[in-house]
Amino acid sequence: KQYFQELKNFAFTKDLIKVNKGEELNFNKAINLLLSESGLNYGNLPKGLLKFHKYNDCERTPLEEHLVEGALYSKDNKGKVSLHFTVSPEHQPSFEELLNLIKDKYESNFSVTYEIEFSQQKPSTDTISVDTKNNPFREKDDTILFRPGGHGALLENLNDLDADIIFIKNIDNVVPDRLKNPTIQYKKALAGVLLKYQERIFRYQKELNEKHYTALNSAFLAEAANFLENTLNTKPAENHYYTEKETLYRYLQQKYNRPIRVCGMVKNEGEPGGGPFWALNSDQTISLQVVEGSQIDNKDESQAKLINQSTHFNPVDLICGIKNYKGEKFNLPDFTDPETGFISYKSKDGKDLKALELPGLWNGAMSNWNTLFVEVPIETFNPVKTVNDLLRINHQ
Repeated sequence: KQYFQELKNFAFTKDLIKVNKGEELNFNKAINLLLSESGLNYGNLPKGLLKFHKYNDCERTPLEEHLVEGALYSKDNKGKVSLHFTVSPEHQPSFEELLNLIKDKYESNFSVTYEIEFSQQKPSTDTISVDTKNNPFREKDDTILFRPGGHGALLENLNDLDADIIFIKNIDNVVPDRLKNPTIQYKKALAGVLLKYQERIFRYQKELNEKHYTALNSAFLAEAANFLENTLNTKPAENHYYTEKETLYRYLQQKYNRPIRVCGMVKNEGEPGGGPFWALNSDQTISLQVVEGSQIDNKDESQAKLINQSTHFNPVDLICGIKNYKGEKFNLPDFTDPETGFISYKSKDGKDLKALELPGLWNGAMSNWNTLFVEVPIETFNPVKTVNDLLRINHQ
Protein backbone atom coordinates (compact mmCIF):
# COMPACT_ATOMS: atom_id res chain seq x y z
CA LYS A 1 0.00 0.00 0.00
CA GLN A 2 2.76 2.46 1.00
CA TYR A 3 4.62 1.54 -2.20
CA PHE A 4 1.70 2.65 -4.39
CA GLN A 5 0.79 5.71 -2.33
CA GLU A 6 4.35 7.07 -2.54
CA LEU A 7 5.20 5.80 -6.02
CA LYS A 8 6.28 9.26 -7.15
CA ASN A 9 9.12 9.25 -4.57
CA PHE A 10 11.03 6.28 -6.00
CA ALA A 11 14.05 6.78 -8.26
CA PHE A 12 12.71 4.18 -10.72
CA THR A 13 9.24 5.77 -11.20
CA LYS A 14 10.24 7.61 -14.39
CA ASP A 15 11.26 4.27 -15.94
CA LEU A 16 8.02 2.70 -14.72
CA ILE A 17 5.95 5.39 -16.46
CA LYS A 18 8.00 4.91 -19.63
CA VAL A 19 7.37 1.13 -19.83
CA ASN A 20 3.69 1.77 -19.06
CA LYS A 21 3.56 3.98 -22.18
CA GLY A 22 1.62 6.75 -20.48
CA GLU A 23 -1.35 4.57 -19.53
CA GLU A 24 -2.96 4.84 -16.10
CA LEU A 25 -1.14 2.92 -13.36
CA ASN A 26 -3.17 0.97 -10.82
CA PHE A 27 -1.73 -0.91 -7.84
CA ASN A 28 -1.48 -4.34 -9.51
CA LYS A 29 0.03 -2.91 -12.67
CA ALA A 30 2.59 -0.88 -10.69
CA ILE A 31 3.73 -4.06 -8.92
CA ASN A 32 3.70 -6.20 -12.05
CA LEU A 33 5.64 -3.70 -14.18
CA LEU A 34 8.25 -3.25 -11.46
CA LEU A 35 8.94 -6.96 -11.00
CA SER A 36 8.22 -8.70 -14.31
CA GLU A 37 10.30 -9.09 -17.45
CA SER A 38 7.67 -7.16 -19.41
CA GLY A 39 8.48 -4.17 -17.19
CA LEU A 40 11.64 -3.23 -15.29
CA ASN A 41 12.37 -6.84 -14.27
CA TYR A 42 13.42 -5.75 -10.75
CA GLY A 43 12.24 -9.11 -9.43
CA ASN A 44 15.15 -10.79 -11.21
CA LEU A 45 17.86 -8.14 -10.97
CA PRO A 46 20.46 -7.84 -8.19
CA LYS A 47 20.23 -4.82 -5.88
CA GLY A 48 23.37 -3.28 -7.34
CA LEU A 49 21.53 -2.57 -10.62
CA LEU A 50 18.30 -1.11 -9.19
CA LYS A 51 17.76 2.65 -9.18
CA PHE A 52 17.98 3.73 -5.53
CA HIS A 53 18.41 7.51 -5.43
CA LYS A 54 17.06 10.53 -7.32
CA TYR A 55 19.17 13.57 -8.19
CA ASN A 56 18.32 16.70 -10.17
CA ASP A 57 19.98 15.41 -13.32
CA CYS A 58 19.90 11.60 -12.94
CA GLU A 59 19.05 8.55 -10.86
CA ARG A 60 21.75 6.34 -9.36
CA THR A 61 22.10 2.63 -8.70
CA PRO A 62 24.14 1.28 -5.74
CA LEU A 63 26.89 0.43 -8.25
CA GLU A 64 27.18 4.14 -9.06
CA GLU A 65 27.01 5.20 -5.40
CA HIS A 66 29.97 2.91 -4.71
CA LEU A 67 31.93 4.57 -7.53
CA VAL A 68 31.28 7.93 -5.85
CA GLU A 69 32.14 6.61 -2.37
CA GLY A 70 35.33 5.02 -3.65
CA ALA A 71 36.44 8.31 -5.19
CA LEU A 72 35.83 10.08 -1.87
CA TYR A 73 37.74 7.78 0.49
CA SER A 74 39.85 5.18 -1.28
CA LYS A 75 41.74 6.76 -4.16
CA ASP A 76 45.50 6.36 -4.11
CA ASN A 77 48.09 9.11 -4.58
CA LYS A 78 47.84 8.70 -8.36
CA GLY A 79 44.07 9.18 -8.34
CA LYS A 80 43.32 5.49 -8.93
CA VAL A 81 40.26 3.94 -7.27
CA SER A 82 40.23 0.13 -7.09
CA LEU A 83 36.82 -1.49 -6.63
CA HIS A 84 35.89 -5.17 -6.55
CA PHE A 85 32.33 -6.49 -6.77
CA THR A 86 31.30 -10.10 -6.23
CA VAL A 87 28.33 -10.82 -8.49
CA SER A 88 26.37 -13.76 -9.88
CA PRO A 89 27.70 -14.97 -13.26
CA GLU A 90 24.33 -14.39 -14.95
CA HIS A 91 24.33 -10.72 -13.87
CA GLN A 92 27.94 -9.77 -14.60
CA PRO A 93 27.25 -8.71 -18.24
CA SER A 94 24.58 -6.28 -16.98
CA PHE A 95 27.01 -4.79 -14.45
CA GLU A 96 29.65 -4.39 -17.16
CA GLU A 97 27.13 -2.81 -19.52
CA LEU A 98 26.08 -0.22 -16.93
CA LEU A 99 29.71 0.44 -16.05
CA ASN A 100 30.57 1.13 -19.69
CA LEU A 101 27.78 3.71 -19.81
CA ILE A 102 28.67 5.63 -16.64
CA LYS A 103 32.36 5.14 -15.88
CA ASP A 104 33.68 8.07 -17.94
CA LYS A 105 31.21 10.46 -16.32
CA TYR A 106 32.32 9.63 -12.77
CA GLU A 107 36.01 9.60 -13.69
CA SER A 108 35.56 13.10 -15.09
CA ASN A 109 33.44 14.35 -12.15
CA PHE A 110 35.95 13.20 -9.51
CA SER A 111 39.23 13.40 -11.48
CA VAL A 112 39.98 9.72 -10.82
CA THR A 113 40.66 6.55 -12.76
CA TYR A 114 38.64 3.48 -11.82
CA GLU A 115 40.10 -0.01 -11.79
CA ILE A 116 37.07 -2.25 -11.43
CA GLU A 117 37.03 -6.02 -11.09
CA PHE A 118 34.23 -8.55 -10.81
CA SER A 119 34.35 -12.08 -9.46
CA GLN A 120 31.87 -14.83 -8.70
CA GLN A 121 31.50 -17.18 -5.81
CA LYS A 122 33.54 -20.23 -6.83
CA PRO A 123 31.54 -23.40 -7.60
CA SER A 124 34.21 -25.35 -5.69
CA THR A 125 32.85 -23.76 -2.49
CA ASP A 126 29.31 -25.12 -3.03
CA THR A 127 28.13 -27.51 -0.33
CA ILE A 128 25.97 -30.63 -0.39
CA SER A 129 22.32 -30.51 0.72
CA VAL A 130 20.52 -33.29 2.59
CA ASP A 131 16.89 -34.13 3.28
CA THR A 132 15.31 -34.26 6.73
CA LYS A 133 16.72 -37.79 7.22
CA ASN A 134 20.26 -36.64 6.31
CA ASN A 135 20.30 -38.43 2.97
CA PRO A 136 21.68 -36.47 -0.01
CA PHE A 137 18.92 -34.25 -1.42
CA ARG A 138 18.23 -35.23 -5.02
CA GLU A 139 16.93 -33.07 -7.85
CA LYS A 140 14.09 -34.23 -10.11
CA ASP A 141 16.68 -35.73 -12.47
CA ASP A 142 18.20 -37.66 -9.52
CA THR A 143 21.39 -35.55 -9.35
CA ILE A 144 22.60 -34.48 -5.91
CA LEU A 145 21.84 -30.85 -5.05
CA PHE A 146 24.81 -28.61 -4.29
CA ARG A 147 24.11 -25.06 -3.08
CA PRO A 148 26.27 -21.93 -2.68
CA GLY A 149 27.91 -22.11 0.75
CA GLY A 150 26.89 -18.63 1.95
CA HIS A 151 29.00 -15.45 2.16
CA GLY A 152 31.83 -17.38 3.82
CA ALA A 153 32.63 -18.77 0.36
CA LEU A 154 33.79 -15.27 -0.62
CA LEU A 155 36.91 -15.73 1.51
CA GLU A 156 38.36 -17.38 -1.60
CA ASN A 157 37.63 -14.20 -3.61
CA LEU A 158 39.15 -12.03 -0.88
CA ASN A 159 42.21 -14.26 -0.85
CA ASP A 160 42.71 -13.57 -4.56
CA LEU A 161 42.97 -9.80 -4.01
CA ASP A 162 46.29 -8.03 -3.66
CA ALA A 163 46.02 -4.76 -1.74
CA ASP A 164 47.45 -3.20 1.42
CA ILE A 165 44.03 -2.13 2.73
CA ILE A 166 40.68 -3.65 1.75
CA PHE A 167 37.33 -2.08 2.67
CA ILE A 168 34.37 -4.50 2.82
CA LYS A 169 30.71 -3.49 2.88
CA ASN A 170 27.36 -4.66 1.51
CA ILE A 171 26.26 -3.29 -1.85
CA ASP A 172 22.90 -1.95 -0.58
CA ASN A 173 24.40 0.13 2.25
CA VAL A 174 24.66 3.43 0.36
CA VAL A 175 23.14 6.91 0.74
CA PRO A 176 22.60 9.96 -1.48
CA ASP A 177 25.44 12.51 -1.69
CA ARG A 178 23.92 14.87 0.91
CA LEU A 179 24.31 12.15 3.57
CA LYS A 180 27.68 10.69 2.58
CA ASN A 181 29.92 12.73 4.91
CA PRO A 182 29.67 10.50 8.03
CA THR A 183 30.42 7.40 5.91
CA ILE A 184 33.45 9.02 4.27
CA GLN A 185 34.74 10.40 7.58
CA TYR A 186 34.44 7.09 9.43
CA LYS A 187 35.84 4.99 6.59
CA LYS A 188 38.97 7.14 6.74
CA ALA A 189 39.00 6.92 10.54
CA LEU A 190 38.73 3.11 10.52
CA ALA A 191 41.55 2.90 7.99
CA GLY A 192 43.58 5.19 10.27
CA VAL A 193 42.97 2.87 13.23
CA LEU A 194 44.12 -0.09 11.14
CA LEU A 195 47.32 1.65 10.03
CA LYS A 196 48.09 2.88 13.54
CA TYR A 197 47.90 -0.57 15.14
CA GLN A 198 49.31 -2.40 12.14
CA GLU A 199 52.51 -0.36 12.43
CA ARG A 200 53.04 -1.68 15.95
CA ILE A 201 52.03 -5.22 15.01
CA PHE A 202 54.58 -5.14 12.16
CA ARG A 203 57.29 -4.17 14.64
CA TYR A 204 56.43 -7.17 16.82
CA GLN A 205 56.20 -9.48 13.77
CA LYS A 206 59.66 -8.41 12.60
CA GLU A 207 61.31 -9.01 15.99
CA LEU A 208 59.53 -12.32 16.58
CA ASN A 209 60.23 -13.63 13.07
CA GLU A 210 63.82 -12.48 12.66
CA LYS A 211 65.25 -13.13 16.12
CA HIS A 212 65.64 -16.29 18.14
CA TYR A 213 63.83 -16.13 21.46
CA THR A 214 67.16 -16.12 23.30
CA ALA A 215 68.02 -12.80 21.56
CA LEU A 216 64.83 -11.09 22.75
CA ASN A 217 64.79 -9.50 26.16
CA SER A 218 62.02 -10.12 28.67
CA ALA A 219 60.86 -6.49 28.52
CA PHE A 220 60.09 -6.81 24.78
CA LEU A 221 58.17 -10.07 25.28
CA ALA A 222 56.22 -8.54 28.18
CA GLU A 223 55.35 -5.49 26.05
CA ALA A 224 54.20 -7.65 23.12
CA ALA A 225 52.15 -9.88 25.44
CA ASN A 226 50.56 -6.84 27.09
CA PHE A 227 49.61 -5.28 23.72
CA LEU A 228 48.13 -8.58 22.53
CA GLU A 229 46.03 -9.00 25.66
CA ASN A 230 44.98 -5.43 26.43
CA THR A 231 44.80 -3.74 23.02
CA LEU A 232 44.12 -6.60 20.61
CA ASN A 233 42.00 -8.24 23.33
CA THR A 234 43.33 -11.76 22.83
CA LYS A 235 43.55 -13.34 26.25
CA PRO A 236 45.59 -16.50 26.87
CA ALA A 237 43.97 -19.72 27.99
CA GLU A 238 42.88 -19.59 31.63
CA ASN A 239 45.72 -20.17 34.10
CA HIS A 240 48.18 -20.26 31.20
CA TYR A 241 50.39 -17.22 31.49
CA TYR A 242 53.49 -18.61 29.73
CA THR A 243 56.15 -18.49 32.42
CA GLU A 244 58.67 -20.18 30.09
CA LYS A 245 60.33 -17.71 27.72
CA GLU A 246 60.26 -20.09 24.75
CA THR A 247 56.57 -21.00 25.11
CA LEU A 248 55.65 -17.29 25.38
CA TYR A 249 57.74 -16.56 22.27
CA ARG A 250 55.99 -19.33 20.29
CA TYR A 251 52.56 -18.13 21.47
CA LEU A 252 53.31 -14.52 20.46
CA GLN A 253 54.69 -15.63 17.09
CA GLN A 254 51.47 -17.49 16.36
CA LYS A 255 49.18 -14.64 17.46
CA TYR A 256 51.05 -11.82 15.73
CA ASN A 257 51.54 -13.57 12.38
CA ARG A 258 47.91 -13.12 11.40
CA PRO A 259 45.81 -10.77 9.26
CA ILE A 260 44.18 -7.82 11.04
CA ARG A 261 40.71 -6.32 10.68
CA VAL A 262 39.03 -3.27 12.14
CA CYS A 263 35.25 -3.68 12.34
CA GLY A 264 32.91 -0.72 12.65
CA MET A 265 29.99 -1.46 15.01
CA VAL A 266 26.79 0.55 15.41
CA LYS A 267 24.59 0.86 18.48
CA ASN A 268 21.92 -1.81 18.58
CA GLU A 269 18.58 -0.36 17.52
CA GLY A 270 16.85 -3.66 16.84
CA GLU A 271 18.14 -4.30 13.29
CA PRO A 272 18.75 -7.98 12.47
CA GLY A 273 22.34 -9.18 12.30
CA GLY A 274 25.29 -10.38 14.33
CA GLY A 275 27.31 -8.41 16.80
CA PRO A 276 30.61 -8.01 18.63
CA PHE A 277 31.31 -10.55 21.37
CA TRP A 278 34.06 -12.09 23.42
CA ALA A 279 34.38 -15.72 22.35
CA LEU A 280 36.19 -18.77 23.67
CA ASN A 281 38.29 -20.26 20.87
CA SER A 282 39.24 -23.87 20.24
CA ASP A 283 42.75 -23.23 21.65
CA GLN A 284 41.05 -21.95 24.85
CA THR A 285 42.12 -18.34 24.23
CA ILE A 286 39.46 -15.63 24.41
CA SER A 287 39.26 -13.04 21.64
CA LEU A 288 36.93 -10.62 19.87
CA GLN A 289 34.61 -12.24 17.33
CA VAL A 290 31.67 -11.13 15.18
CA VAL A 291 28.96 -13.65 16.05
CA GLU A 292 25.82 -14.20 13.95
CA GLY A 293 22.41 -14.95 15.42
CA SER A 294 22.53 -18.37 13.73
CA GLN A 295 25.61 -19.24 15.84
CA ILE A 296 23.73 -18.58 19.09
CA ASP A 297 21.78 -21.31 20.84
CA ASN A 298 18.58 -19.45 21.76
CA LYS A 299 17.44 -22.41 23.86
CA ASP A 300 20.38 -21.73 26.15
CA GLU A 301 19.08 -19.07 28.55
CA SER A 302 22.49 -17.51 29.21
CA GLN A 303 23.26 -17.19 25.47
CA ALA A 304 19.82 -15.77 24.67
CA LYS A 305 20.32 -13.22 27.45
CA LEU A 306 23.66 -12.15 25.97
CA ILE A 307 22.04 -11.49 22.59
CA ASN A 308 19.16 -9.54 24.15
CA GLN A 309 21.54 -7.39 26.19
CA SER A 310 24.03 -6.74 23.39
CA THR A 311 24.72 -3.03 22.93
CA HIS A 312 26.04 -3.08 19.35
CA PHE A 313 25.56 -4.99 16.12
CA ASN A 314 27.53 -5.67 12.96
CA PRO A 315 26.68 -3.44 9.96
CA VAL A 316 29.39 -5.14 7.83
CA ASP A 317 31.90 -2.30 7.85
CA LEU A 318 35.33 -3.92 7.75
CA ILE A 319 38.82 -2.69 6.98
CA CYS A 320 41.26 -5.53 6.40
CA GLY A 321 45.05 -5.77 6.41
CA ILE A 322 46.01 -9.03 4.71
CA LYS A 323 49.81 -8.64 4.50
CA ASN A 324 52.69 -9.09 6.94
CA TYR A 325 55.52 -6.69 7.76
CA LYS A 326 57.39 -7.74 4.60
CA GLY A 327 54.39 -6.98 2.38
CA GLU A 328 53.73 -10.70 1.85
CA LYS A 329 50.11 -11.82 1.69
CA PHE A 330 48.73 -14.18 4.31
CA ASN A 331 46.91 -17.23 2.96
CA LEU A 332 43.49 -16.38 4.41
CA PRO A 333 41.98 -19.91 4.51
CA ASP A 334 44.69 -20.74 7.09
CA PHE A 335 42.95 -18.44 9.59
CA THR A 336 39.41 -19.80 9.53
CA ASP A 337 37.65 -21.90 12.15
CA PRO A 338 35.97 -24.73 10.19
CA GLU A 339 33.98 -25.69 13.30
CA THR A 340 31.87 -22.52 12.95
CA GLY A 341 30.04 -23.70 9.83
CA PHE A 342 26.33 -24.20 10.46
CA ILE A 343 23.21 -25.82 9.05
CA SER A 344 20.37 -23.73 7.64
CA TYR A 345 16.89 -24.95 6.79
CA LYS A 346 15.57 -24.33 3.27
CA SER A 347 13.13 -25.85 0.80
CA LYS A 348 13.21 -26.72 -2.89
CA ASP A 349 10.40 -27.97 -5.12
CA GLY A 350 8.16 -28.05 -2.05
CA LYS A 351 10.51 -30.34 -0.11
CA ASP A 352 12.41 -29.40 3.06
CA LEU A 353 16.19 -29.61 3.03
CA LYS A 354 19.16 -28.90 5.23
CA ALA A 355 21.98 -26.86 3.73
CA LEU A 356 25.54 -26.62 5.02
CA GLU A 357 26.69 -23.00 5.29
CA LEU A 358 30.43 -22.32 5.39
CA PRO A 359 31.76 -20.23 8.30
CA GLY A 360 30.48 -16.68 7.61
CA LEU A 361 32.94 -14.30 5.93
CA TRP A 362 33.22 -11.94 8.91
CA ASN A 363 32.46 -14.71 11.43
CA GLY A 364 34.25 -18.06 11.43
CA ALA A 365 36.10 -17.35 8.17
CA MET A 366 38.01 -14.58 9.98
CA SER A 367 38.00 -16.27 13.38
CA ASN A 368 41.79 -16.31 13.73
CA TRP A 369 42.43 -12.72 12.65
CA ASN A 370 43.55 -10.01 15.03
CA THR A 371 40.40 -7.97 15.54
CA LEU A 372 39.51 -4.49 16.76
CA PHE A 373 36.00 -3.07 17.19
CA VAL A 374 35.28 0.64 16.73
CA GLU A 375 31.91 2.29 17.31
CA VAL A 376 30.60 4.09 14.22
CA PRO A 377 27.43 6.22 14.04
CA ILE A 378 24.12 4.71 12.94
CA GLU A 379 24.16 7.23 10.06
CA THR A 380 26.73 4.99 8.34
CA PHE A 381 24.26 2.08 8.21
CA ASN A 382 21.40 2.43 5.71
CA PRO A 383 20.55 -1.01 4.31
CA VAL A 384 17.78 -1.63 1.77
CA LYS A 385 16.06 -4.94 2.44
CA THR A 386 12.60 -4.10 0.98
CA VAL A 387 11.43 -1.65 -1.69
CA ASN A 388 9.80 0.54 0.97
CA ASP A 389 13.18 1.05 2.67
CA LEU A 390 13.90 3.36 -0.28
CA LEU A 391 11.19 5.68 1.08
CA ARG A 392 13.13 6.24 4.30
CA ILE A 393 14.50 9.77 4.61
CA ASN A 394 18.05 8.38 4.29
CA HIS A 395 17.34 7.31 0.71
CA GLN A 396 15.32 10.31 -0.46
